[in-house]
Amino acid sequence: MYVAAKGGEKAIRNAHRLLAKRRRGNRNLPDIGLAQIAEQLALAVDRVMAEGSLYDAELAALAVKQARGDLIEAIFLIRAFRTTLPRFGASTPVDTGAMLVRRRVSATFKDLPGGQLLGPTFDYTHRLLGAGLGEGGEAEMMPAEPEAMPRVTDLLGADGLIEPAPAEEGEEPFDITRAPVAFPVDRATRLQMLARGDEGYLLALGYSTQRGFGRTHPFVGEIRFGDVEVSFFAEELGFEVSPGTVQLTECQMVTQFTGSASTPPQFTRGYGLVFGQCERKAMSMALVERALRWAELGEEKGAPAQDEEFVLAHSDNVQATGFVEHLKLPHYVDFQAELDLVRRMRAEREAAASLKEAAE
Repeated sequence: MYVAAKGGEKAIRNAHRLLAKRRRGNRNLPDIGLAQIAEQLALAVDRVMAEGSLYDAELAALAVKQARGDLIEAIFLIRAFRTTLPRFGASTPVDTGAMLVRRRVSATFKDLPGGQLLGPTFDYTHRLLGAGLGEGGEAEMMPAEPEAMPRVTDLLGADGLIEPAPAEEGEEPFDITRAPVAFPVDRATRLQMLARGDEGYLLALGYSTQRGFGRTHPFVGEIRFGDVEVSFFAEELGFEVSPGTVQLTECQMVTQFTGSASTPPQFTRGYGLVFGQCERKAMSMALVERALRWAELGEEKGAPAQDEEFVLAHSDNVQATGFVEHLKLPHYVDFQAELDLVRRMRAEREAAASLKEAAE
């Protein structure tokens, strides 16, 4: 016999108290502070800011702590908080060419103006656990001062070797946080959705393009991470003001060349731009963005990463989490209805079998 579980609000309150106890952990150990999370788990905090669409390291650290390290839950918390904030307007487009670069690498040119700047990266580390980290040991070094560097794609563009960056003209870009999306979408909307899409999902799709499902033969023209000034036109003042800077990761992917009767052969682009230091996400975004440009560039469609609605409609981890995790909630009535249907169908089948046996 299937019966409904009982407990109601009392059970939920007890679950909340148990969650708070588990979140705190062993009280003989010091409580972890938000500054520690923001400084020492910076990449987790950056991901929460990027996919939560809110640039605030302290709030992202709070979300990570409240979610017990579950980054998708932390992203959900940040998104929910974001909806409570007043909106003053839109910033003017940031100039990533003026970025004060903390890290900058290119896979297309060894020697380039400004040079390669490895910065903070796991790329050249041995994947061995550092026992000393558990005891607080860490090598100290003086960080390099960030500086402005020319973009690699601008160097290619000066010689006409890469297509110009696709321009969005006309109306103000559609805001995916304020209105529902209807397909097909323009490039600005597509980039917004990819920028806050789930990193793992975009990584899998980007990987699929490397395995032949939408092959574009990419090269990393440049990955750069650094500080970019944000400007905002204050109408009451009549001029632009700068509320501060944000840290961004930008990836320009140089992909297979194209040409036509009116255009000489030239490389094409894939683009990724993300809050914080999120290189894997920015690269994956650039790969998928390029795959989604198949129609614009006159290519054949035949891969999952080229299907705009499939890619974008399933990229949001908050929406995906809601649909998947709601299955944990009570579905007693629905299940009982289907259970009764299955029993009735079985009874009808058995009755039909008995009639057939009797007729024989």
